Amino acid sequence: MTVFFPSHRRTGTAVTSTVMNMTTSASVPATSEGAIPTGTVTDRLVEANERYAAAFADPGRDARPVLQVAVVACMDARLDLHAALGLELGDCHTIRNAGGVVTDDVIRSLTISQRKLGTRSVVLIHHTGCGLEAITEDFRTELEMEVGQRPAWAVEAFRDVDQDVRQSMQRVRTSPFLLHTDDVRGFVFDVKTGLLREIDPA
Repeated sequence: MTVFFPSHRRTGTAVTSTVMNMTTSASVPATSEGAIPTGTVTDRLVEANERYAAAFADPGRDARPVLQVAVVACMDARLDLHAALGLELGDCHTIRNAGGVVTDDVIRSLTISQRKLGTRSVVLIHHTGCGLEAITEDFRTELEMEVGQRPAWAVEAFRDVDQDVRQSMQRVRTSPFLLHTDDVRGFVFDVKTGLLREIDPA
C-alpha cells in the first residue's frame, strides 16, 4: 500500500528544492591522468553547498512544517524520503536514526515537534534489508570488549521488521509527552520497488 499526502497550494514566495547526487569515492570520475580527485567527501559537500547557496532564496517561512507531520525513518542511504513521499522543503519534520526505531531521543524530538512546532501526525518508516536485522544486542558487549566501556544505549536490533514497526507505533501512542497520538501510522519501504507497505498495528 502506498501512502498519500494531500496536495497543497503555497502562498507567497515559491519554494524549490535541490537534489544533490552523492557518489561514493569508488564512483568518482577519474581525472584525465586517471587519478582520483583529491579532497575528502566533506570537502565535496562543502563545495556543493557553495553552489547551492549561490542560487538559494530565503523561502520566508518559520520552522513549522506545512503539512503538520513528522516522519520517523531509518538513516539508510537508500531512502530518499522527500522523493518517495512527494514532499517539498518545509513540508515535514524528518527524524532519522539506525533502524528508524522509536527511542527516547525520538520521543524527545516528537514532543518538541508537536508541542512547540505544531505537528499532529506521525509516520513511521522501516525498510526491507535493514542492517539492524543482521546484528544483535551482543554488539554492545563487543564494543565494551574493544573500548572498555559498555554503551548506555540499546542497539534496538530486530528480526521481524513488521513487529518492530508495531512496537514503534505503540511507543508513540503510549507516550505521555505527546499531545497527538490518534494519527500514527507505520510502513515498511521496499528498497527494491520503492513502495510503502502499511503495517496493521494490531
